[in-house]
Amino acid sequence: MTEKKNTWSQRFESALHPAIARFNASIGFDIQLIEYDITGSQAHAKMLVKTGIISPEEGEKLIAGLEQVRREYREGKFTPGVDAEDVHFAVEKRLTEITGDVGKKLHTARSRNDQVGTDTRLYLRDQITQIRHQLLEFQSVLLKLAEPNVETLIPGYTHLQRAQPLSLAHHLLAYFEMAARDWERLGDVYKRVNISPLGSGALAGTTFPIDRHYTAEQLGFSAPYANSLDGVSDRDFAIEFLAAASLIMVHLSRLSEEIILWSSQEFGFVTLKDSCATGSSIMPQKKNPDVPELVRGKTGRVFGHLQALLVLMKGLPLAYNKDLQDDKEALFDSVNTVKGCLEAMTILLQEGIEFKTERLAAAVEEDFSNATDVADYLASKGVPFREAYNLVGKVVKTSLAAGKLLKDLTITEWQSIHPAFEEDIYHAITPRQVVAARNSYGGTGFEQVRQALIAACDRLKLAQSYEPNNSDF
Repeated sequence: MTEKKNTWSQRFESALHPAIARFNASIGFDIQLIEYDITGSQAHAKMLVKTGIISPEEGEKLIAGLEQVRREYREGKFTPGVDAEDVHFAVEKRLTEITGDVGKKLHTARSRNDQVGTDTRLYLRDQITQIRHQLLEFQSVLLKLAEPNVETLIPGYTHLQRAQPLSLAHHLLAYFEMAARDWERLGDVYKRVNISPLGSGALAGTTFPIDRHYTAEQLGFSAPYANSLDGVSDRDFAIEFLAAASLIMVHLSRLSEEIILWSSQEFGFVTLKDSCATGSSIMPQKKNPDVPELVRGKTGRVFGHLQALLVLMKGLPLAYNKDLQDDKEALFDSVNTVKGCLEAMTILLQEGIEFKTERLAAAVEEDFSNATDVADYLASKGVPFREAYNLVGKVVKTSLAAGKLLKDLTITEWQSIHPAFEEDIYHAITPRQVVAARNSYGGTGFEQVRQALIAACDRLKLAQSYEPNNSDF
C-alpha cells in the first residue's frame, strides 16, 4: 500500500490509513458550506489587513484568490475529493495553488474550530431566511383558500368524533396561526444563530491582535461570542433550529393527516386533482394522496435529527470534539426536508385540492353536532346549564333509538322535554345558525372569521414587507 503524505504537521510520521481517511473526511457533505467558507475567509483576510497582521497587498491577493475559488466552484472546475478531508482544507489548498505562499497566511489567528462554527451559522442564517419566506407563501395560500369559504361549513371534531360545525375558513385559519408562530419562532432562533465565533481560535482565543467585532460586522453578525470556549463548542443554535423545524413539520403533518382523511371515500370532503396525486399500479380506480403521506412520513426524519443532536451534545466536554462533525448532516437534511415539504404542501393547497361543498353541507346536517346549542338555548331561557346538558343528553339518546335527528323532533316533543322550548328552536339548531352564533372573539362565527381574515391579511402584509436586518434581531 502506497502511503500518501497527509496534511498534518511533522508530529506525524505516516499518513492515515485510506479507510480511516475516508471515515474521517467530511468533504462529501460539508462542501455545501464552500461559499460560506469563502465569504468568512474574505472577512478574516480583511481583518488581518486592518490589524496589520498581513500587508494590504497580501490581503488583496487572498481576497481575489478566494473569489477565484468561488468562481471555479460555481463553474464546476473545482471539485475537491476525499483527499481534501474537509471544505476548509480544500479551499485553503486551492487558494495556495493560486496565490502561492501568501495563501498559507490566511489561517493566521484562526482554527478550523471557529471556522466551521462561522460557516455553519452563515449557512443556517441564510436558510432560516429562506424558510421564513416559504412560510409566508404558505400562509398566503391558506388565506386565498379561506377567503371564499367563510360561510362554507365543515364538521368539526374532537377525539375524531363529530363535535360542532365550523366555518371552513376558520379551520384553515388555525393553520395560518400555526405558521405564524413558526415564522416568529424562526426569527427568535435567528438571534442566537447570528453570533460570530470567528476569532475564538481552537478554544482559547489567539495571541494576535485581531478585531473580532470587525469580522462580526463584516459578516453581518450582531456580535461576537463573549467566551471563546463557548464560541467553538456551542450548538444550542442548531438544536433550537431543529426544534423549530420539528414544530413546522408537526403542523404540516397534522394538516396532511386531515387531507388524507378528507380525501377518503368515507369522508369525501375533498378531491385531489391529478397534478398532485398518483394512482395504483394494480387498482385503476384509486387516487392516492402521496403529497400529504410523504410529508407525514418525512416528519420523523426531522424529529430524529433533533434527537440525534441532543444526544450528540449531552456528554461532550468543552471545547470542540470531532463528534460535532455530525451536526451538519442533521442540519442539511432537516433544512432540505422542511423546504421540500413546505413547497409541496403550498402547491397542493394552491392547485391540488378541491373542497366538495355539497358533501360538506350534507355532512353537517346528518349528526348531533348541534346538541350543545340546544343546551345553550335552554340556558338562555334561564335553565341551569348542567341541567340543560343532562336533558339534551337524554334527548340525543332517545332520538338515536328512534332513528331521528334533533331537527326531526316536533314542537310537542320538544316541549315535553321542557316547556321553555318554542318554535325558534328549529332556527337555533340549523348548522348555519349554530356556526353564526359562535361570535365570541376567536370563534367560528362568520363575522368573527371575516374580522380574523382581515387581521390575518394585515399581519401577512406586514411580515411580507419585513426585510431581514441583523440589528433587528
